[in-house]
Amino acid sequence: MRISIFPLSGAILYPGMQLPLHIFEPRYRAMITDALARDRRIGMIQPQRSMEGAPLFEIGCLGKIAEFEALPNGRFNIVLEGEARFRVRRELDVSTPFRQVEADLLDEPEHEALSPVERAGFEREARRFADAQGYGVDWDGIARLDDVSLINGVAQVIPFDPASKQALLEAPDVAARCELMIQLMQFFARRDDDADGATLQ
Repeated sequence: MRISIFPLSGAILYPGMQLPLHIFEPRYRAMITDALARDRRIGMIQPQRSMEGAPLFEIGCLGKIAEFEALPNGRFNIVLEGEARFRVRRELDVSTPFRQVEADLLDEPEHEALSPVERAGFEREARRFADAQGYGVDWDGIARLDDVSLINGVAQVIPFDPASKQALLEAPDVAARCELMIQLMQFFARRDDDADGATLQ
């Protein structure tokens, strides 16, 4: 399928999750106007480098504009709702100011769940990570989330570097994503320890 894409480093969208965006560049204002006139869908994908026209990573996520607010000067506030991950087959040669790709949607595993041990291990590591970073977290709210919403929701917002976030997006299922995120949280905690000499308890 043909997908109009928004290449944005560090911005990841997952199926079932929502991503608020402020659209101000003229080419992306044109993309949103085009999407609203058609099927309301655009693809979020990361560029491999922070430069104009940089090659794209292979995996992104198709999103549907669930909410939008037209602002003065042609800008938009939108909320993008993730529908399915996609794999880029090729970038298209287009006359539009925004980039477009031909891509295949990926089949997502159904009825995914973590084992109780996996869930407990993730929540324990997430608490350590949040405490070390000084984040305030509604842990009661976290406990009420299903496994997929928990793992994908945290993976979408956690402040890892773009390559790490891309690796999480490319993980084949929620159990693999959970395991990778635990490894990354431990890695970044150790790195922060080495940087400032503090000890995490």
